[in-house]
Amino acid sequence: MDDLRFSETVSGKIADGVLVVTIDNPPVNATSLGVRAGLSAALDNAAARDAVRGIVITGAGKVFVGGADIKEFDKHPEAPFLPDVYLRIEQFSKPVVAAVNGAALGGGCELALACHGRVAAPAASFGLPEVKLGMVPGAGGTQRLPRLVGFAAALEMIGTGRAQKASAALSIGLIDLIATADLVAEASALVGAMAGGELRRSGALAAKPVSDADIDAVSAKILAKARGQSAPAEALRLVKAAMTLPFTDGLAEERSTFLRLRGSKEAAALRHVFFAERAARKVEGLEKATPRDTRCVGVVGTGLMGSGIAVSALNAGYQVIGVEQSEEGAAKGYARISGILDKAVQSGRLDPTGRDERLNHLIVASDLSALRDADLVIEAVFDDSDVKTGLFRRLDDVVRADAILATNTSYLDPDAIAAATRHPERVVGLHFFSPANIMRLVEVVNCARTETDVLATALAFGKRLGKLPIVCGVTEGFIGNRVFSAYRREAEFMVEEGALPHEVDQAMEAFGFPMGLFAVCDMAGLEIAWARRKRQASTRDPNARYVEIADRLCEVGRFGQKSGHGWYAYPEGRRTVDPEVTALIVEERARKGIEPRSFTATEIVKRLLKAMADEGDALLSEGITTRASDIDLVMINGYGFPAHRGGPMFAADRPDTAPG
Repeated sequence: MDDLRFSETVSGKIADGVLVVTIDNPPVNATSLGVRAGLSAALDNAAARDAVRGIVITGAGKVFVGGADIKEFDKHPEAPFLPDVYLRIEQFSKPVVAAVNGAALGGGCELALACHGRVAAPAASFGLPEVKLGMVPGAGGTQRLPRLVGFAAALEMIGTGRAQKASAALSIGLIDLIATADLVAEASALVGAMAGGELRRSGALAAKPVSDADIDAVSAKILAKARGQSAPAEALRLVKAAMTLPFTDGLAEERSTFLRLRGSKEAAALRHVFFAERAARKVEGLEKATPRDTRCVGVVGTGLMGSGIAVSALNAGYQVIGVEQSEEGAAKGYARISGILDKAVQSGRLDPTGRDERLNHLIVASDLSALRDADLVIEAVFDDSDVKTGLFRRLDDVVRADAILATNTSYLDPDAIAAATRHPERVVGLHFFSPANIMRLVEVVNCARTETDVLATALAFGKRLGKLPIVCGVTEGFIGNRVFSAYRREAEFMVEEGALPHEVDQAMEAFGFPMGLFAVCDMAGLEIAWARRKRQASTRDPNARYVEIADRLCEVGRFGQKSGHGWYAYPEGRRTVDPEVTALIVEERARKGIEPRSFTATEIVKRLLKAMADEGDALLSEGITTRASDIDLVMINGYGFPAHRGGPMFAADRPDTAPG
């Protein structure tokens, strides 16, 4: 067996007439210049050796190829270029088989598509996630995949960016087989079976016929989720082109589109988000901190929030103990949790065995003493200071001295809650977003006396749940609710000045929000914020501007969707503009002597973005957070800010990205 070195990141071995090429470019085997040059050199080597019958390409570690090196996107490209390398693989005279050992994403999936055969490990996955970075595949993915698997399956993968497991990839024809034993050996056997025969080149396959109705149905599904993002529409156009254009013409159109989108505002914003998530993993002061061992998680309160937290912990493999105030409450809590898992089974996200395994790790009790062995206890009870501090005092007498206590409060002061305990150093904030089993964001609140290893444990817990944990300091509403409050306050100012709620919502939805502010408030329920405003009335600055329209709505019983009326009316569940709300707004303007004026959509968006960014600047200046990009991540993942706009802080620094 000959050991060969084609570049710093690509090596090879020849065994039984097969050149096994291994890409080793940690952490994700990205297709950087060294990898591209190494693959080219490997092809040269195989072409020059008569004894080599074919090539197997695989990846070192747990990843096949995780995509392009994003750091190269802002640099001048250097040859060999990825499309050229892949075209050469496809046109190679000897069989080339991909032995896909793990994730094959972006350029990794395109590499597999360019090969003549594809063998996957059972844990492998395939995806073309470029739309999530504001781009389209640029090395043949939009042209080879439709020829291999058909229009609908290809557009689903390319237009959404969602990955496919090996079993799904096999079912649609993306791969030839799933290895049952030795992946490279089975890929080498496929090389042997192909050698000397006619090779199946994806680009040479005839596109499978598809009806206009099917094209329209799949296209509508993709475009409906785009929300102003251009990359999905471009992906659709290119996949359609694969059905009609010659392969070389399609490749040229794909490449020009890729290069154009790579330099777009949208792609710049999404790259910002990508790197922001990487930066969020690094928390100053925790470099040497070791998280505590956490196996059993307690959740006090199993309502909507608590049951979602419990399901998240069960999904992550924790033992979970829920606690309610009575046997009846415990039974209802158990039913809520099992009901969420049942829905996951019905939707296909979980199988019955997985549900049963999770339920075997769940106990819901009616006595706090059940938490005596918990490593981490999260309270998810009513957001009232007396309720929460009373609970934490009781927990002091129940849980172990080394157990961590976490509060899920949205607005209360976690330092005050911690101060009520005998061990404030073990208290941390874990602010989940509802529904907690779905929403990715969790704000990890570093209280005044939180120990370093307690904070590290909270972060590790969030990551294990599959969440995006963002660290922040103590302030009312933390990062997200403070910025959202500024957003809502400014929107109400504009309504008082002349805009109407639906005009504000339409402008923000056109900008890319899935739902406008006033529609969101109706969905959440107006009475919650109203109760908070009434509690704060005695301490509110009498000279500060205050809009009373929302209070007037609540006073007449308009609490949102649940009551059928809020900022909007909801006949038969449909959101409609309500003349009664318009009349109430006009009356309030007149009472204050405000002469209304009209607002353009651009004015609305710019003013609301500025309000969010100004509040973000205040959070930075107060030291509540140390990175503007963390604020962007909170607003994107917790409040629906469109990721392809980069977040309010990015938009403020790059005014050319918004609102046009």
